[in-house]
Amino acid sequence: MQTAAVVVGIDVAKAYLDVAVRPSGEPLRVPYDTTGITALIARLSQLRPTRIVLEATGGLERSLVRALVEAALPVIVVNPRQVRDFAKATGRLAKTDALDAQVLAHFAEVIQPEERALPDLQTEELAALLARRRQVLAMQHAEQMRLERATPPVQKRIQVHLRWLATERARLDQDLDDRIEQSPVWRAREDLLQSVPGIGPVMSRTVLAELPELGTLNRKQIAALVGVAPFNRDSGRWRGQRTIWGGRATVRRALYMAALVATRWNPSIRAFYQRLRAAGKSPKVALVAAMRKLLTILNAMVHHGTRWQSTAEVAA
Repeated sequence: MQTAAVVVGIDVAKAYLDVAVRPSGEPLRVPYDTTGITALIARLSQLRPTRIVLEATGGLERSLVRALVEAALPVIVVNPRQVRDFAKATGRLAKTDALDAQVLAHFAEVIQPEERALPDLQTEELAALLARRRQVLAMQHAEQMRLERATPPVQKRIQVHLRWLATERARLDQDLDDRIEQSPVWRAREDLLQSVPGIGPVMSRTVLAELPELGTLNRKQIAALVGVAPFNRDSGRWRGQRTIWGGRATVRRALYMAALVATRWNPSIRAFYQRLRAAGKSPKVALVAAMRKLLTILNAMVHHGTRWQSTAEVAA
């Protein structure tokens, strides 16, 4: 008789980790500190689960994930929206930490999410710096908008803050430059990506930090992962408009700006975009298609380790 695979769901909170095990139903709660994590890993090592599933919580889960990876345990970080939709579909409307752990374990058992390579500490730190840079840019924009409507005494304070934000942004850019320079792998990858007209430092570093799968997936998989793959909306005889949905928003935003530049300065993307517009496609639809094509090109370049070549260069 075949033994059922053991799966584990972990709900992460600031103070505690709630754990559920299937099929045994064993519950467990440990404090979210070094002692609790050590005890949890010891117990999980005995159980030998095939999957340990927990939700992305905006960074709260990182120390636990790192400890599980170092212990060679099969940890998978999933999108909270998927888990909540699964809970609703199975009739689990109540929500507590213990119930959330049970839902995660059930999700792991039924859906069997695929295990993906998790970013190392250096990549996490690079992603954190990029996130902070985005926050500083947002604050600069917000303060600039306030400056236009503020009274003179307030304008002086806003200008002081804007100068500080500009200095902080410069420090962040320098820190990002230093980290890229210290890694031969990142330096080579960034040089490869920036050989494409339209790809600048923001896009290349966003890819390094937040899209490590680039070059390891096929074109359809990478498009779906970023969120630029068109999904059908059909029912019976009705045929709805294809739309993009989900994916990694930070990568998609950077890709949008890169594609916008590429439609002007990249010969291949510009010709592709103009061909779609001449065929009657709206600017938005044509731009999303250009985003997808640009991503496909980057994916193939990283996979083969080749620098950019335009269609004219290839023909020559």
